[in-house]
Amino acid sequence: MSSGFNTDVNVGDQVFHVQTEDRGPSHPVIDTAVYQHGRILHRLAANYQEFAESAEFSAAALSERVHEQHKTVIEELRAGAFDAEIAAALELAVRTGGIQVQLLNPTSWLEGGNVSLDVEIVRRADRQPQAGAQVEAAIEGASEASHHAATSDDRGRVRIEFPLPPLGKGDLALVIHARAEAGKDEIRFAMRSRSK
Repeated sequence: MSSGFNTDVNVGDQVFHVQTEDRGPSHPVIDTAVYQHGRILHRLAANYQEFAESAEFSAAALSERVHEQHKTVIEELRAGAFDAEIAAALELAVRTGGIQVQLLNPTSWLEGGNVSLDVEIVRRADRQPQAGAQVEAAIEGASEASHHAATSDDRGRVRIEFPLPPLGKGDLALVIHARAEAGKDEIRFAMRSRSK
């Protein structure tokens, strides 16, 4: 019979989830994983095949082993034993996860011939703000090409304002592009052109 434990562990201002479970008689492994934001940051798997075939084996003894491994991983997590491993896993997630651009005022960005864009950049991996992203906005299809740029602040936010350029005929779009060490992203909003 498989058994397991689940515990949320606070370490400083971070919360980790530690899950330990017995995989059962067909796969005699006690598996412990440390999660944060649904991502596995550390894993410990202990095979107990030899113990299962010994005279000391009992369901109570196995349950005690599962509990002991769970408790040990929590103590090591609190003591900082996995800090380097966790930091490396988070860094990899940030680098491979990319970023996401969001326009916070999609219904009111154009008023009185002026463009005012409230943009937020977050990391896809952990949904945290991406500071220092280079953000550029332009009206694609305008008669005069103009690009407007700014850098996101500590909250991952940036405001870009500029007068609406003269519009050309044909397809028009507001294009917002962001670039950071973690990746790049772009969003486009189709605009209706007025026939002249």
